[in-house]
Amino acid sequence: MIQGPEPEATRRSAGARESSRANRRWWDRNADEYQREHGDFLGDARFVWGPEGLDEAEAGLLGPADSLKGRDVLEIGAGAAQCSRWLAAQGARPVALDLSHRQLQHARRLDDAAKADDAAGGARGLSLVQADAGTLPFADGSFDVVCSAYGALPFVADTARVHREVARVLRPGGRWVFSVTHPVRWAFPDEPGPEGLTAVSSYFDRTPYVEQDDRGLAVYVEHHRTLGDRVREITAAGLRLVDLVEPEWPSWNTQDWGGWSPLRGALLPGTAIFVCTSE
Repeated sequence: MIQGPEPEATRRSAGARESSRANRRWWDRNADEYQREHGDFLGDARFVWGPEGLDEAEAGLLGPADSLKGRDVLEIGAGAAQCSRWLAAQGARPVALDLSHRQLQHARRLDDAAKADDAAGGARGLSLVQADAGTLPFADGSFDVVCSAYGALPFVADTARVHREVARVLRPGGRWVFSVTHPVRWAFPDEPGPEGLTAVSSYFDRTPYVEQDDRGLAVYVEHHRTLGDRVREITAAGLRLVDLVEPEWPSWNTQDWGGWSPLRGALLPGTAIFVCTSE
C-alpha cells in the first residue's frame, strides 16, 4: 500500500482540487492491491452494487436486463470496469470512466484476457475514459443510463456538481443509479467487529475524513452527506428520486470488507443505492 510513514487520519476541510488530486494518486498507488484483494468477489464481468453482494442481474435497478440492449450507458468511477463488462454482455454500449489511470489499466488487462479466452473472437474492448466525475467530457444527452457502484461520489467534494453533470448528459427519461456508503455509517467507527457498533461522532458532521502525510498534504479524502443532503442535491439537479435501496446483509456473504461485515450488516445498513430518473 502507501510507502513510508503511515498517514495521519483526521477530520478537516478538503476542497475539490485537493480531494481530486489526493484520490487520483491514492487509487493509482493502490489499484493493484485493491484488485488483488477484491477481484474474486467483484468478478471480471459482474455488476455488484456493494460489499453486501447485491447483484444487478437480480436487483434490476437499471431496468430489466433485456431493456439494456442497444442503450448508451456511462459508468462513473468504473475501476476495472467489471460493471461495464456485464452491461456489454447484455447488449448495452457502455463507456467506463474513472479518475485513476491505473484502475483503467486493470480494465484493459481484463479486456485483453477476455479477448484471449474468446475462441470465436467476438469479445470487444470497452470504451475507457479517464476524467473527473465533476466535469464529464460528453455532449448533452449522450446517454440513456448513468450508473456508479461506489465510484467517485464518496471521494468528490462537490457532489451536487456531479448530479448536474449527470442530468446534463442524460437523455429525457434516462436513469441515474448510484451506490455509496450508507450515510448513517459515518457516526460509527469504520471497524468490522463489535467496536464498530457504537456511535462515536455526529451523523450531522459533514467534515471530510482525510488521511494526510507528515507535511499535512492529503493523500486520501472521503466526503460525507446525510440522506437529506443526497436527496436535495438530486432534486436540485432536476432529477427525480424514485427509489432508495438499503441492501440487507445476506446469509451467504461471510466476508469482511473494510468496515463492512456480517456482524455489522445484521444491525446497521452499510450501503445506500439511489435510483433516479431525468425529467
